[in-house]
Amino acid sequence: MTIWDLLADLYVATPSETEWGRISNEFKSLWNMPNCVGSIDGKHINITCPANSGSMYYNYKGNYSIVLLAVCDANYTFTCVDIGAYGSQSDGGVYHFSKLADAIENDRLGLPHDQPLPGETEPFPHYLVGDAAFPLRRYLMRPYPGRGIPEEQEYFNKRLSRARRVIENAFGILTAKWRILRTTLCMAPKNAEQIVKACIVLHNFIKLSCANYVASDFVDRYEEDATIAGSWRNEVVPLPSISRVSSNRGSSNNYDLRDALKTHLFNNKI
Repeated sequence: MTIWDLLADLYVATPSETEWGRISNEFKSLWNMPNCVGSIDGKHINITCPANSGSMYYNYKGNYSIVLLAVCDANYTFTCVDIGAYGSQSDGGVYHFSKLADAIENDRLGLPHDQPLPGETEPFPHYLVGDAAFPLRRYLMRPYPGRGIPEEQEYFNKRLSRARRVIENAFGILTAKWRILRTTLCMAPKNAEQIVKACIVLHNFIKLSCANYVASDFVDRYEEDATIAGSWRNEVVPLPSISRVSSNRGSSNNYDLRDALKTHLFNNKI
């Protein structure tokens, strides 16, 4: 794919440690999530049934699909993508077997060194925010499960959801601007992957080159304690998420980290 080959190294390159630091600062200033370096989610891209594929691409919506797993920064620019997983996998499964997870697990993503949360003294890791389909890790925060949970946990979930909606809006912009993704791609999975990659890199290229690509009212925004839906939601139906919940088998240290972030956010309400 010529478009990807020419532009990906410039517009979808893995951020450097300095760039991760900039992203972290923007998540703090724009979305009030300190040490956050990205929002992560996975979406189905519908395709026609591949020959001799059995149920590998068959998803819970009753369609055939490949999965787009992506991380974005605080301004709806995609920073890491993994495309092509079978539609039958859950978000957690897609993540577990992705190159992105492998890079983080083996410290190849270049995330900044741990640093204290604002006003704190103990070092805290930089992390992504995801929904309940993702595992709890020291570098990946997910919400507390259940209903009727304590006030501090409820507040943590609210703040995490606010930051996590950035990736939801990034996907909304992508689908609204690149209309081929609204359709079922009538092609082999490998060719569908190339189409998705082209849309991703062109999204980043135009967004970083054109100030008018995303109007302020096109994305969700917050006024006082209310969420104002972005106009993209009136134009397109959101891409289907992979909504099956992942097993939350984090280590005790991961639970402690989430609790520490929860306490910090609750003590520094916005």
